[in-house]
Amino acid sequence: MSADTVIALAEQGVYTILIVVGPLLLLALAVGLLVSIFQATTQIQEQTLAFIPKIIAVFVGIVFFGPWMLQRMIEFTISIFNNISRVVG
Repeated sequence: MSADTVIALAEQGVYTILIVVGPLLLLALAVGLLVSIFQATTQIQEQTLAFIPKIIAVFVGIVFFGPWMLQRMIEFTISIFNNISRVVG
């Protein structure tokens, strides 16, 4: 196993992670921004107010994006298992 193979495998893994968690992170960012704007306009400075909407938004995102995320992770796992002989031997 060469260094190029390890780097390519790590690059594939990082890319897959970013693609899978990207929508959830963007959803949490958008909800957090909306809650912050709401807090700034109403001058409600409760720190725990931002957590509940973000948690709910991420759970809804997991329900909505879950099958797609699982499919991407399964594709990555299958590609690793298919290429295991090239990586190990």
